[in-house]
Amino acid sequence: MKALIVDDEPPARARMASLLAEIGGVDVLGEAGDGRSAVEICERLAPDLVLLDIDMPLMGGLEAARHLAALDPAPAVIFCTAYDEHALAAFEANAVDYLVKPIRGERLRAALARAQRYSGAVVARVQSAVVMPVRRTHLCARVRGNLVMVPVVDIDYFAAEDKYVRVRHARGEVLVEESLKTLETEFDERFVRIHRNCLVAKNRVAGLERVGEERFLVLLSGSDERLEVSRRNLPALRKFVKGE
Repeated sequence: MKALIVDDEPPARARMASLLAEIGGVDVLGEAGDGRSAVEICERLAPDLVLLDIDMPLMGGLEAARHLAALDPAPAVIFCTAYDEHALAAFEANAVDYLVKPIRGERLRAALARAQRYSGAVVARVQSAVVMPVRRTHLCARVRGNLVMVPVVDIDYFAAEDKYVRVRHARGEVLVEESLKTLETEFDERFVRIHRNCLVAKNRVAGLERVGEERFLVLLSGSDERLEVSRRNLPALRKFVKGE
């Protein structure tokens, strides 16, 4: 079994590697100190198993598990954490396993045996069920076959186009296969709807520009781009711009 160890504390990673060496049968492909790095490494190395901490900087374990579930094949995930507050949700969703630190060798051995019984399809279903409530800090997209992770804080707007949503961000744009409605529900605190096919980051809205008698455009801070506002969304957007 090929495994990746993910923990923001080097001593914890070293202890896990030592435990795995004692148990045997596990080839440790590498280590990561945060969830984002873990997803990127898994995309390249395709481990069978990820031993994943939950509380980490940049991207936590629960969000990372959500992104890992979208990989093909999806790795099995065993959560390893100093806290047991997420255990109930994990087991209710039939998660592979959930270990509370300090981790004992016999408990880890049992978790590894359980992970071996899971196929990629089952793991993907389990992981997505566990982490769906988590609001993501990054979106994943495919660009010429490569995985690209876009920080949500860098996104200017979402624009629906056919079966995809175009994500305009600080370094360019990508396409994601998610509905605009789903994105609006997940990120309602950060984005405002200006049209049936467009959501704009609230902190990028610089004002409104009137064109002719009835047409209005959103001005984006730091950009010359203008985005169409629908009649339906204009009243709410006006209140937002005025700070009401």
